[in-house]
Amino acid sequence: MARISTHVLDLAAGRPAAGMRVELWRGGEMVCSVVTNTDGRTDGPLLTGETLETGSYELIFHAGEYLPDSSFLEQIPIRFRVDDAHGNYHVPLLLSPYGYSTYRGS
Repeated sequence: MARISTHVLDLAAGRPAAGMRVELWRGGEMVCSVVTNTDGRTDGPLLTGETLETGSYELIFHAGEYLPDSSFLEQIPIRFRVDDAHGNYHVPLLLSPYGYSTYRGS
């Protein structure tokens, strides 16, 4: 099934990032806003096959709310393109107080 999904790992703590707010945007409109569970994942896909369209998307991870003692990272926007409306787009975030990385997962 086609979908957009994510998860967040807190590299500094060595565990999933539970309780982080994540928003999915498309064309300047918010598609959804979720909070990661105890496994650092959302309870379901952010978007599924019936509503997934090709085009540009943006995930906004609210790191400043999750890491309140570190004022360096407030929001982390990840912009990506969906070229195949039938594909799976898993976009994880690996987070530390002063940096992050992402990739297209499976």
